[in-house]
Amino acid sequence: MDANRELLFKDLSYKLQGLFYDVRNKYGQYHKEKVYHNALKEELQQQGIRFTAEPRIDVYSVSSGKKLGTYVPDFLIEDSIIVEIKAGPFTIKDMEMQSIEYLKSSQYELCYLVNFGEHNFKPKRYAHSKSNKPFISQKD
Repeated sequence: MDANRELLFKDLSYKLQGLFYDVRNKYGQYHKEKVYHNALKEELQQQGIRFTAEPRIDVYSVSSGKKLGTYVPDFLIEDSIIVEIKAGPFTIKDMEMQSIEYLKSSQYELCYLVNFGEHNFKPKRYAHSKSNKPFISQKD
């Protein structure tokens, strides 16, 4: 496989996806977001996966590199992967676009949007390479 096509954080991504499905299988689809947040937190702790719950992530101007504000996702896993949790009956495009836009204007390259409330449960994985983020080298 071409090195440029290698999956970002392959092993950690595989573990996380397994945990998402474990939580969904244990708790079903009808709980509030906070229940899923706490259940995933417990699973991460049991697996020894480092995480920060509700971290403050800087959002930068893609033009100037200046800090525009902060974003608070549900988790930052191993200082590498953003995880955003939802608990609605379906994932709307706005949820997806918000995750993508935060990923594009932060220093991180990988994000999961996990909607535990969807009937057809399937975590969504988004990647945006640092090579497509010229503002990172422009930061103050």
